[in-house]
Amino acid sequence: MKDSTRRLFILRNLAGGSAVLAFSGLARAAPARTEESDDTAQALGYRHDTSKVDDKRFPKHSATQRCTNCSFFQGSATDEWGGCAMFGRKQIAGPGWCNAWAAKPA
Repeated sequence: MKDSTRRLFILRNLAGGSAVLAFSGLARAAPARTEESDDTAQALGYRHDTSKVDDKRFPKHSATQRCTNCSFFQGSATDEWGGCAMFGRKQIAGPGWCNAWAAKPA
């Protein structure tokens, strides 16, 4: 009887440990992506595609300005999505643009 109790204890701990590992993997999933409808995105005039920016509303915008060549972008120049200092933990589109755009230092 004691042996089966020990087995149950070990099996339950293995199953519980596996569940903890599985759920901790979910916590490390990719960060959420910024939507153009988000409050911060609207305040900054963010668009996923720089070619869709309203140049009348944002006259300083240029078609060559992209999130990937902005100093706030936290990814590489080839990343489709990456972090941005302006958007907290949410990711932004590499070919996107917002009014906070600032050229990366050379």
